[in-house]
Amino acid sequence: MTTEQQAGESPRRERSGVYVETVRWMENLSETQYAYLLLTPALLLLAVIAFWPLLSTFRLSLFADSFGAANVGSFVGVQNYVGILTGERSALLPSPFLPQNLTVSAMFNSALAVTLVFTIISVSFETVIGFVQALVLDQEFRGRRWVRVAIILPWAIPIVVQGMIFFLMFQPNVGFLVGTSDNPALLNQLGLLTTTPLANAQDATMIVIVADIWKTTAFMALLILAGMQSIDRSLFDVAKVAGASPWQRFKYITLPIILPTVLVAMLFRTIQAMRIYGLIETVAGCTTVPSLSCLVVTTFSNRMLGSSATIAFITAAIIGVVVSVYIIGYARGEL
Repeated sequence: MTTEQQAGESPRRERSGVYVETVRWMENLSETQYAYLLLTPALLLLAVIAFWPLLSTFRLSLFADSFGAANVGSFVGVQNYVGILTGERSALLPSPFLPQNLTVSAMFNSALAVTLVFTIISVSFETVIGFVQALVLDQEFRGRRWVRVAIILPWAIPIVVQGMIFFLMFQPNVGFLVGTSDNPALLNQLGLLTTTPLANAQDATMIVIVADIWKTTAFMALLILAGMQSIDRSLFDVAKVAGASPWQRFKYITLPIILPTVLVAMLFRTIQAMRIYGLIETVAGCTTVPSLSCLVVTTFSNRMLGSSATIAFITAAIIGVVVSVYIIGYARGEL
């Protein structure tokens, strides 16, 4: 073999050696280390598209509001956070971040309170109703396919269309659920709604909650149904032979197996509910039903960049705390 041939084969041997060493290194990794290795590209992508904008938002929150100027104001540190969390900036914001007092009207005028009320009520009802729907759809009966279509249909309607439907339903002189002061509808007569519910913060918030439950319950039902479909049916056959009642089969077989799926579905819905904006804007408007996302959008539109970034970062922090509670509680078996 000539010297030229040996020189030509040397790079191939080097490349082959690096490849072999890499494969051997990967083979010696534990399952946990190998899992983290596979997650590395996704984590890097997440750092670019999620954490970098979050850090940019935090940096912007350290500057004063520009109030119409193209650039941000002067550096103020954490003064924006102190002013918003203590209520000192409430007079400058389109709606208060925190409730000014403990009255009902003040609670429904606070962006944080409205967001928490919306999240707790909507997610709770959607989970219960979605669970019941999933239990029904998991059974064999004639026409089950059409029932599934009927349940999924609200989820397929765009938010803007859904918002306009509920806007018209509760519009005086147009909708059939409300009337006028001279001719009140049944809901008005029962004292459940005023004659102008979309102009009342409390009534409008309840309407938005009902609209969200009507649309998003299908999401919960589908996720829970997918978990139910994965249950081994032989477990139910064995339980029947052992004399277990339907309630016992649900309590000791269905519920323990499906619980992780329910918690994941609740986590997804909680994150979505904390970011509610489109449905509010199309049904009643952010001026009537303030939320954290509404407050971020409104302050940004008014060129209050520092306040907008501060509220956005606080919202992200609250969502992070909620997600951590779900994850830690599930890991400890408390949820």
